[in-house]
Amino acid sequence: MDANKGSSISHATTLEAMGAFWDTHDFTDYDTDTPDVPCSIARAVPLEAELWAALERQAQVRGVSLETLVNLWLQQKLSEEARPAA
Repeated sequence: MDANKGSSISHATTLEAMGAFWDTHDFTDYDTDTPDVPCSIARAVPLEAELWAALERQAQVRGVSLETLVNLWLQQKLSEEARPAA
């Protein structure tokens, strides 16, 4: 950190002082007018190689990405499972 310039919020001039400040303060108390950035959380699930290849083929046939196909199919399956048995 530049010794001549302090942090815009904590006014700390060292990383240690900045860390100490944020140890005792909540960043939500210093809300700026910066817009929220949408984000998503991805998870990795190991798949068998043959299953992966079959999914890739199906995605290509349907003209969608592998991720789109897997998410769609999982959503459909969960919807089916959530329905009460008749």
